[in-house]
Amino acid sequence: MKLAFSTLGVPGLPVPDVLALATAHGYHGVELRAHPEEPVHPGLSPAERAEIASQFKAAGVEVLGLAGYTRVAAPGDDAPVLDEIRQLLQLAHDLGAPFVRVLPGADPNLPPEESDAIAARRLGAAAEDASALGPRILLETHDSHRTGADAIRVLGPVGHRQVGALWDVMHTWLGGEQPADSFAALAPHLGYVQVKDIASADDTSPLPLGAGVLPLTECVDVLCRNGWDGWLCWEYEKRWYEAAAPLPELLDAGRDHLVRLLGEAA
Repeated sequence: MKLAFSTLGVPGLPVPDVLALATAHGYHGVELRAHPEEPVHPGLSPAERAEIASQFKAAGVEVLGLAGYTRVAAPGDDAPVLDEIRQLLQLAHDLGAPFVRVLPGADPNLPPEESDAIAARRLGAAAEDASALGPRILLETHDSHRTGADAIRVLGPVGHRQVGALWDVMHTWLGGEQPADSFAALAPHLGYVQVKDIASADDTSPLPLGAGVLPLTECVDVLCRNGWDGWLCWEYEKRWYEAAAPLPELLDAGRDHLVRLLGEAA
């Protein structure tokens, strides 16, 4: 498997510095947080996009994906949601990224089946843009749809190869789902896997990999036993937890921990 880290762990860091971290610490790729407060976002000009793509190519580091914030199950008109996804897909295409992340974001006051239908309708429509541009849209296990069982209620009806799943291992665990069950639900759609670690369900502050309670060993084991050979991306949520230790000083140990888990599962 290939290893990546998310720029959520180094908020606002310029692209050359992100690439320097990736190459210095042995990561194959980077997940870019696509937000206006970050160096990479849909407002970039064609020249800026070309320069970033060139920097990644020169460094030998892959753009794993763009972590967008579109909430596909949220109530409201479809048009703004589809436009957001289209902009992310175009940016991913320009940067050579194979994936775009979207979130569920359903209204808890709506019946789940109504929110599922909203998300499936939008993702089905956006799949046509994804087919034209190349990158896949991945629905992350998150918020209103935190388990694989939740996500499949949307992805099953969509049934399009350009729409898949991003498995965030923290959210499936918080939802009470076992790794084997998460994988079974998501496997036909799985784009990549976000790993992380936390102290407890009540304290989700980011910890070094292996220092918390998340079942990373079981997750890696189920992936290896089923022959899955994609990306593991460390999403260290420093952006939301200022008191957390800086990610750069943890990158070596994090890589070593994942390599060790992969070796033990082989």
